[in-house]
Amino acid sequence: MATLKFLSIFIIYLAIVLGLVNSQDLEVGYYKKTCPNVEAIVKKAVADSISSDSTMAAPLLRMHFHDCFVRGCDGSVLLNSTKNNQAEKDAIANLSLRGFQVIDVAKSALEKQCPGTVSCADILALAARDAVSLINGPTWKVQLGRRDGRVSILSEATTKLPTPFDNFTTLKTTFGALGLSVKDLVVLSGGHTIGVSHCFSFGGRLYNFTGKGDMDPNMDKNYIAQLKTKCKSNDVTTTVQMDPGSATKFDTDYYTLVSKRRGLFVSDSTLLTDKQTRAYVLDQSSSGSTFFEDFGVSMVNMGKIGVLTGKEGEIRKQCAFIN
Repeated sequence: MATLKFLSIFIIYLAIVLGLVNSQDLEVGYYKKTCPNVEAIVKKAVADSISSDSTMAAPLLRMHFHDCFVRGCDGSVLLNSTKNNQAEKDAIANLSLRGFQVIDVAKSALEKQCPGTVSCADILALAARDAVSLINGPTWKVQLGRRDGRVSILSEATTKLPTPFDNFTTLKTTFGALGLSVKDLVVLSGGHTIGVSHCFSFGGRLYNFTGKGDMDPNMDKNYIAQLKTKCKSNDVTTTVQMDPGSATKFDTDYYTLVSKRRGLFVSDSTLLTDKQTRAYVLDQSSSGSTFFEDFGVSMVNMGKIGVLTGKEGEIRKQCAFIN
């Protein structure tokens, strides 16, 4: 048993090290000679989308998360299923993803200006940054040079993505296995300041938390009462804002909600169970927040997970299909 445990830890460590080695090939301005207008082209596609649909920022940010947590930031979440294989996109956690057309618009424009040059994975990383900055959130310099993966497997998305039901130990393990710190965990959770969720992702907290028809004692009772007016038991269609009142504005309200036991998910409330993450939540919910700066740093860290560089992978001609 001891040998197997050591081997498992070594494999995880090796994967992290290899990911960091690859990430050294990423750089700001990677396309300055081969496709100098890449950032402007992607930003225009994102801005056009958000101007017509103010809710689009959250899905674009979420798509980048879901891409990086499965096989690394390689654009695999964008691939369609094939005759012989169901892709990540078809996993239950990804069925509510939106914004694929925004990536396709940017890719089409880039293929016209600099064909075969910019990866879909890089477009997705840029789109996530632009989506956040365009709704009054922070901005950061995106390191580029990722290549696109050729593999996308439904079962991997099912098992590797964090879930709304995860406790702190599970989240720490999931993030840590990818080389992300506890601070990255609590900072990236702040992405829940925008967007909506289906009731089934938290409904158990309202109606049947332990299987006895009870409510989650870790959630504010008044908030539960409010949510029950929107979400009926076993509701699988209704959506509610994760940050009520400012779900299309990137701000620090998420941490205020969590500090008041009004985080929507178990994965939100569990941030109060660890000393380090609890301290961060309370700090950000008071004056002098560092969240915007921290978020940019953690997004850069996440963007390095398991990247393909050099001659690995490919540069897809269309983001939904391998070449």
